[in-house]
Amino acid sequence: MNKNSKIEWISFPAKEHPRRTILATLFIVGLSITLYLLYGLLYGLLSILFLGGSLFPYYTKTRYKLDKDGIKIKKNFYTIEKKWSSFRSYYPDKNGVLLSPFTVPSRLENFRGIFIPFSDNKKEVFSFIKSILGKKN
Repeated sequence: MNKNSKIEWISFPAKEHPRRTILATLFIVGLSITLYLLYGLLYGLLSILFLGGSLFPYYTKTRYKLDKDGIKIKKNFYTIEKKWSSFRSYYPDKNGVLLSPFTVPSRLENFRGIFIPFSDNKKEVFSFIKSILGKKN
């Protein structure tokens, strides 16, 4: 992969996994109705607010852009921009790549690292990250 190129894509998990989306939505609605019937309107609305809010990233689009300078993640209310020098290692799995600021595995990686999900572009994204960060694993 050429370091002068870039990769851009949109991740929309709710559309990519329709069965999961239906089940999650049914769970939220079902639990909210149950809480409404058992405890009243306030608890039913709060359950929708908290459960829906926690799954908000799942139901919305996220834009990813990888280029020679770094990574840019654009969500609905904020944008994350990081330089490649912020990352010292990476760990691929079947769903994406975890970019870590640590040279050795740490429990803090999930909090300080950035997970980049694949979206029908697994080989392209992984080879791009590998070409930028090299074999630092």
